[in-house]
Amino acid sequence: MLPRMSLRDTIAQQVRAQFAEPGATRPSVTPAPPDARLLAQGSRSFDIHADVTTMMIGGISSLLLQMLHPKALAGVWDFSNFRADMGGRLRRTAAFIAVTTYGERDQAEAAIARVRRIHSKVSGHLPSGLPYKADDPELLAFVGVTEALSFLDAWVRYREPLMLLRDQDRYIAEMAHISRLLGADPMPETRREAERFLLAIRPQLKVDTRTREVAQLILSAPPPTPAMAPAHRLLLQAGIDLLPAWARRMHGLSGAGLRTPFVRAGAGGMGAVLRWALNAPKTAQV
Repeated sequence: MLPRMSLRDTIAQQVRAQFAEPGATRPSVTPAPPDARLLAQGSRSFDIHADVTTMMIGGISSLLLQMLHPKALAGVWDFSNFRADMGGRLRRTAAFIAVTTYGERDQAEAAIARVRRIHSKVSGHLPSGLPYKADDPELLAFVGVTEALSFLDAWVRYREPLMLLRDQDRYIAEMAHISRLLGADPMPETRREAERFLLAIRPQLKVDTRTREVAQLILSAPPPTPAMAPAHRLLLQAGIDLLPAWARRMHGLSGAGLRTPFVRAGAGGMGAVLRWALNAPKTAQV
């Protein structure tokens, strides 16, 4: 008779399975010694990217931001099988973040080169007739900025509310380094520069039928397992809550049934439970 799994092990297994390839139980990236990674020792990314809850909340928020850019949305719409494999797309994004944060430098550089090759083959035309290319430097900068700000904002909200601005700038600079290796330009180096970049690009953002369809797919996606349904709904609500107010308005999510204090309290509590289950210390030293 097989021993019963503890509650901690059950939760940990279910969470890790969400980031593993089908049939595997753990993500494929083995952490390298800090001095063998792409990012410098002591990088704030090592802490921030280790927190599962804030990364998932930030990831949802960044996806909803990114799809507001017609060119970013077009690449997904024209070349991705997101309708049938949204989970696979999210796993591949998580794997890229993991390997460029924690993997050996050679692994990280190989992953970046692979993404650049994929981007070089993605191009087309918007419904308006305007051309787009996935390796457009400014478009890559937009994607990088939205990810960096979303992950950072989730971390500040739920883990380090008093995070110093200089430490926030360090994180933005670390993410900028990865984005530049992907071809992004110009890439902001500080939080204030990133916010100004996003403000300047806002006139290019829009919502149309394609935006609404992709957003609905994300927000109505079923939970990985029935047992995870409450956590799944809470993460989606927290991701919406993390969006800038103007982005919520564009998506028509200003109301969205949000009860902000309950969402934030629930997401914070869930994060504590997941850190306990995954045996992570208060600030992960990965």
